[in-house]
Amino acid sequence: MDALEIARWQFGITTVYHFMMVPLTIGLGLVVAVIQTLWFRTGKPEYLRMTKFWGKLFLINFIMGVATGIVQEFQFGMAWSQYSRFVGDVFGAPLALEALLAFFVESTFLGLWIFGWKQLKRGVHLACLWIAVIGSVFSAYFIIVANSWMQHPVGVTMINGRPVMTDAWAVFTNNTALVAVPHTLLGALGVAGAFLLGISWYHLWRRRKDGIDVVGSDGTLVVGEATIPGRDRGDYSVWLRSLRIGAVVAMISFAGTAVTGDLQGKLMFVQQPMKMAAAEAACHDGTGFSVLSVGNLGSTNCDDIKAVIEVPGILSFLAKGDFSTEVKGVNSLLGEYQAKYGTHVPNNPLYGDRAGQEIQYVPVMQVTYWGFRMMIGFGGLAALAALVALWVTRKGIVPQSTWLMRLAVLGILAPFGANAAGWIFTEMGRQPFVVAPNPDMNGIDQVFMFTAAAVSPGVSAGELLTSLIVLSAIYAVLLVVEVKLLVKYVRGGVASAMPELGRDMQGNDAKDDDAKDNDDDGGHRGTPDDVLAFAY
Repeated sequence: MDALEIARWQFGITTVYHFMMVPLTIGLGLVVAVIQTLWFRTGKPEYLRMTKFWGKLFLINFIMGVATGIVQEFQFGMAWSQYSRFVGDVFGAPLALEALLAFFVESTFLGLWIFGWKQLKRGVHLACLWIAVIGSVFSAYFIIVANSWMQHPVGVTMINGRPVMTDAWAVFTNNTALVAVPHTLLGALGVAGAFLLGISWYHLWRRRKDGIDVVGSDGTLVVGEATIPGRDRGDYSVWLRSLRIGAVVAMISFAGTAVTGDLQGKLMFVQQPMKMAAAEAACHDGTGFSVLSVGNLGSTNCDDIKAVIEVPGILSFLAKGDFSTEVKGVNSLLGEYQAKYGTHVPNNPLYGDRAGQEIQYVPVMQVTYWGFRMMIGFGGLAALAALVALWVTRKGIVPQSTWLMRLAVLGILAPFGANAAGWIFTEMGRQPFVVAPNPDMNGIDQVFMFTAAAVSPGVSAGELLTSLIVLSAIYAVLLVVEVKLLVKYVRGGVASAMPELGRDMQGNDAKDDDAKDNDDDGGHRGTPDDVLAFAY
């Protein structure tokens, strides 16, 4: 057992798991804030229903994201202490701002939003949600600033072997971060869009399956009502509007990620050329983009890679914006990296048994190659599904086909896959560096750190394996909990987030008076029980 490899597996598993919650929290939070704004401006009851239903799912995902994110910070000190010492002077500022400013703003105002349905005026209540959502965006920004410094270190001076921040403005306006932030936020919106689309399709399909909505002889939909709480005509409007909002958001986000992704790719060709060469399996200098290449599993050797389908000029466009500039391949870059950073791991106690071993500058190519393509493929699939959904439902009718419904629900996973694949490609493509060297910053080139030196020297492989197994088991349980909660409230529909709908149908005189009071304020003010039901 190797402590470094186990530590990497642990950080990879917990980080990817945590990042399943992050884009849905950011994206769905923004969408819910817009929907509540529409309710505030129009007073239409369907927007209130949408706010409460999607807000309920947002809260479930938010708390799971908080619970799983805490582990990340402990790992820095416990499993990666040498890395923490190296980057601490730089990371201190953005991570402190994320925790003490962004997260506390986010959680405080989210709490006011959760429990303020009865106590706060509608405008103030809406402002609380927007502040919480903006806080989550700033939280993402500060985290990405820290991560981008690992990809492209700027604004520091090396003092006694450690980078010390001398230019905070350079760190916070790192061009890598300024492109990565909108790319990440747009990816989060893509997740939210597919989430709305898939769940809304399911509920519209279910209304037809239950015979509530029927298609007349003239091909138009006859919207009906059921005696079940929340299954009235307004319920139909909730799901149709949600589906269309989700589809539009998904398509816009894909277009945005394509633009920002192109900018990111051009930066990576300059800042981390080996990563992008490995992503294209470009072993030799040239202009061709690999549509399909094959090779041995786990290989980092270009002799094992064979291009099957290649399109000339496209690689040059991705890297330089033209179709003729030759792009350096892995073989050319390998010699440059070895000349700059050495051919063997330094003989330093930090590296333990790895000292003196040959450095593998080429990342595992099937991870970078297929990770890059899965990111684009899953994102494009989600956008195509959104376009098809808009066309199919243009008359307000969802087909009764069960397999189409299942495809729509499964489609929720596509942008999750795109986000995960993109981050796996970004992080594994940086290897063997945990802090990649900056090749174009006037003498800052010496600021880098090999991953082999980053792990805690006092932690054994057995201890890391134990924590890996325990954390994986806990996360598996949490995954079951989250999925069960989400499924429960998704199947329950709007009534699961608005118990007052069921009370309105019972005809209780006293509670009917409450309902009238609610109508006076657009349904904003409910009983204390309603607020607690929404929260818990």
